[in-house]
Amino acid sequence: MSVLLAYLSTLSVALYTLVALVAFAANSVLCRMALSVQQTTPLIDPSSFTAIRLTAGALVLWLLMSLRTRRLHTNTSDVNKSAANKTKAAISASHGSFLAAGLLFIYAVTFSYAYVLLDTATGALILFAAVQMSMMLMSYIQGQRLTLLEVIGASLAFAGFGYLVLPGVSAPSIIGLILMALSGCAWGGYTLLGKQSRKPLFDTGYNFIRTLPLVAAMIGVVCLVPLFSVVEPMNHLILSPAGILLAVLSGGLASGVGYALWYQALRGLTATHAAVLQLTVPVIAAFGGVLFLDEVISIHLSISASIIFLGIGLVILAKPKSVTINKLT
Repeated sequence: MSVLLAYLSTLSVALYTLVALVAFAANSVLCRMALSVQQTTPLIDPSSFTAIRLTAGALVLWLLMSLRTRRLHTNTSDVNKSAANKTKAAISASHGSFLAAGLLFIYAVTFSYAYVLLDTATGALILFAAVQMSMMLMSYIQGQRLTLLEVIGASLAFAGFGYLVLPGVSAPSIIGLILMALSGCAWGGYTLLGKQSRKPLFDTGYNFIRTLPLVAAMIGVVCLVPLFSVVEPMNHLILSPAGILLAVLSGGLASGVGYALWYQALRGLTATHAAVLQLTVPVIAAFGGVLFLDEVISIHLSISASIIFLGIGLVILAKPKSVTINKLT
């Protein structure tokens, strides 16, 4: 019985991880469609995209939290009362944190502004390099040590990722580089905080809700102090129906629901696994283009995907060292 439960637990972690990574890939595509400066007329400006994205995520998660709470309150049978009470107690203690909300906001706003300053390949390379380095550095500070096989696997996976994006990489703008690096570091910190989550849906929901005052402040700054705008061609609010729709989809589904599932998956992943697995996002996005946009699977994509997955396989197969991990506060 214990073997079966362990198998089901592993299967659920794998499923949550897969769905979350697909959501990340979808989010990447939605952001690229909304913020691409290659279009004749921009669909939406970075601040509006960020504001709508975080607000939509907060609303969708608030609705899901309300439905979950209502279901618990209506579950009053004697058989399930004890379990329901334990769940309610866990929920009452799951309100995210101001630190996580701040990191989420920093990630979202810097990502949006960096996206209009960098091409897709360069932005992806800077973002995921920052995510890997920040997560592994913070894990090292907490006491986690990598085995030789994990080092080899992580290096191999990142090499495959670099091979995937390097043909499209160009010299980045300094501001874009700094913003995307900040975005990656903020996301790395947000991910590590998720490993402490007891109720991922509620922690993620409250994190999104706590970003709303920061969103209001950002919009106020953009409206009242145009000189604060980082991007010269987009120093004012730009809104279109298509841009708003893309921001809502990005926030409500790909970000809100996707991040809640990611927090759920993190309960069964080590920090190293979580960092390296995210390197599959550009690969998933590329295969999504093959499935839905009639793009062709190139030899370049096949080779890079094979290298990435081989590296990830080595990391997963490696036995982590037994160390005491201090909680990230």
